[in-house]
Amino acid sequence: MSRKTILPNISYDTQRRSYYVTIRHSPAPGEPSRRTVQCYPTLELAIQALDRRGGMDLLSRGEDLEKLTVGQWLTYWLEQIIKPSRSASTVHGYHMIIRNHLSPGLGTIHLNKLTAAQVQQYLNRMQAKGLCTNTVRKHYMVLHNALEHARKQELILRNVSEHVILPSASDPTHHFYDGSTMSRLFELVSGTSLEPVVKLAGYLGLRRSEVLGLRWRDVDLQTGLLSVRWVRTTVGYRVVEKTPKTADSCRTLSIGALDGLLDLLQALRTQRRWDGLPCGPDDYLVLNPEGVPWHPNVLSADLADFVAQRRLPPITFHGLRHTFASMANNARIPMYQIS
Repeated sequence: MSRKTILPNISYDTQRRSYYVTIRHSPAPGEPSRRTVQCYPTLELAIQALDRRGGMDLLSRGEDLEKLTVGQWLTYWLEQIIKPSRSASTVHGYHMIIRNHLSPGLGTIHLNKLTAAQVQQYLNRMQAKGLCTNTVRKHYMVLHNALEHARKQELILRNVSEHVILPSASDPTHHFYDGSTMSRLFELVSGTSLEPVVKLAGYLGLRRSEVLGLRWRDVDLQTGLLSVRWVRTTVGYRVVEKTPKTADSCRTLSIGALDGLLDLLQALRTQRRWDGLPCGPDDYLVLNPEGVPWHPNVLSADLADFVAQRRLPPITFHGLRHTFASMANNARIPMYQIS
């Protein structure tokens, strides 16, 4: 027999290399019990499906809640409390932390039996695995928020995560260029599809997602004004377009004094029209060499390859943003204006 039980209600088919979850439905009075079997490609997804169903059953009945596990609650909390009120990118980030780390590490423990010592041991294990301290703190934040909602719903008496010691936050390290290296980069990208992207990030300190979200309607080449209204980013590998995370991120910037940038954008639109590429008000400002909008992850990889091939120091789009801030600070522009 190719299918073997590996966990309660989960079996693995060695021939099909798939995981099968048996979900038992609570029958109504007078009705026969029934069950359904669902197939999943990974054990993590199988456990998540079982936790989702088990948690929903227990919470909807309002009984046997002492059987509710941490994994069941985390799955319920993400789907019923977080998903309706947060952005898709935030939900995806929480989902990956829960699926890959919190559920495997703490998911089988009954929610009302979870202790501060177990949470502390989990955080220590994550550090021992090599996760950076800021990532471990993100795991803690997700767990703490989930437990706080459980406390407010009177599923637990107290939030045990409040009694652990967190690793110290570390300052992220970002490589950035000095003026001469930045000038060299500008010179090398001239005439390539990376030129408008790099110069928008370098001249204005725009984020990658902000550059990719720009449309021609956001740029007034007559008055020299550029408005940031939308961002293009990823949820997993899927590209989504949305408004910036905060109201302050929606802003209008003057590019009139940046002759090189203004001239570049004017020449770019003229070239697009000549080549028959889309350049109407609703079309994206930056396109890849094939004339279609860049995938954010591909753009980052292309920039990394470009600087490596030309023997420049490594730089990311976040590093270009830091370079802009550093150079503006050296020019004695007040920090509040830079931010």
